[in-house]
Amino acid sequence: MLKKQDAIVLKSIDYGETNKVVTLFTKEDGKLAVLAKGAKKPNSRFAAVTQPFVYGSYLYFQGNGLPSLSQGEAVDSFKELQFDIVKSAYAAYITELVDKLTEERKPTFFLFDWLLLALRQINAGQDAEIIARILDMKMLPLAGAKPELDCCASCRSETRDPVAFSVAFAGFLCRNCIHKDERAFPITLPFAKLFRVLYYVDLTKVGTISVKAETKRRLELIIRTYYDEYVGVQLKARRFISQLDKIGGLNSDVDK
Repeated sequence: MLKKQDAIVLKSIDYGETNKVVTLFTKEDGKLAVLAKGAKKPNSRFAAVTQPFVYGSYLYFQGNGLPSLSQGEAVDSFKELQFDIVKSAYAAYITELVDKLTEERKPTFFLFDWLLLALRQINAGQDAEIIARILDMKMLPLAGAKPELDCCASCRSETRDPVAFSVAFAGFLCRNCIHKDERAFPITLPFAKLFRVLYYVDLTKVGTISVKAETKRRLELIIRTYYDEYVGVQLKARRFISQLDKIGGLNSDVDK
């Protein structure tokens, strides 16, 4: 049976001497892998449409076993993501995150839209690091690790301002409860508000968010620690971003 779908390429791995197995993220069927025969050949008609991050229309044959790609047409190749190392690193981060936290053939319509919009925004030059943090936050409920950001995670008070984020309690702590977790991250009220914004924000509003480099580092540390505790995914792209940061490739000392 032939089936045609719009999809985003999450990853592409070599298979044999000339083929590739391409992981597509579709709106209708979720994540699925297809065999692109001959895609490694320089003159292959699949060479361009099987590159990471490409958004395109794909026709594949679904029989027994791995579907076989029949046709592919790029809708948007996101050229900036292919040639800018920082943009490429964060695009790799969010696509790898989606790949790790989704199952085969389980569609999540809103996640497809989020990912496509995020790639478009990074490609257009919006703050790639903040977009990555937003996707980090929005993926948490899908991973079964939703944090408590609307009240104190311990006493459930909605009237006292948060003064810390506790990984152990999976959310904010108020001043009356901060003593319950010695490892909680102290935070300011503006930081808590930003944390909520990143969790609830419509991705179309990202262009209006401006965050200092120091605040970005704090966000990344807290979110990474939370992920390590509750989600447990290890991302190659995160390690690469850390290496870029160490050599100054992210210009992390310059505030936007």
